[in-house]
Amino acid sequence: MAMHAQPFGDPNETRGHAARAPFFVSVFNPVGRFLAGRGLMGPNALLTVRGRKSGLERTTPVAYVEVDGRRWIIGTFGQTNWVRNLRAAGDATITIKGRPEAVHAVVLSPTEAARFFREELTVYVNRLLPGRLILRMLGAADILTDPDGAAQRRSVFELKPVASDGGRATPLAPESH
Repeated sequence: MAMHAQPFGDPNETRGHAARAPFFVSVFNPVGRFLAGRGLMGPNALLTVRGRKSGLERTTPVAYVEVDGRRWIIGTFGQTNWVRNLRAAGDATITIKGRPEAVHAVVLSPTEAARFFREELTVYVNRLLPGRLILRMLGAADILTDPDGAAQRRSVFELKPVASDGGRATPLAPESH
């Protein structure tokens, strides 16, 4: 499945106010950050990205999918602040099972995102016991039932390692406090 990058900062994607996740997500996020950071929250990871206005790093749990060595994150709730921040920054840190890694995020076009929903995500979700139920609970069942429509509202980013040391990806050192 060949995918091509769409430029960051697409003005049609970032106008107006950011979308908001359902109330229970903001209540659950501190627990989600703890669990996802330790690899204990299913197909989720922690995304740390620099704020487009504040310049401060922000960390949030995100829907993470890995298939055949390729990795994606999904803006399940639409154009939320982390989605807008990642579009602006391009680079971020993804933490999976406590291991942070610097990544470059390539935003998929709506056509590519719809193809991803149909060809990769549907298969992936069907392998997870509660996969379809979780998407329904999050108000995102349209990803499976109407991938073209969902792709107009939900960003998908493919994650590429930030290469150094002769082209090999270099994991980030864990933060020390």
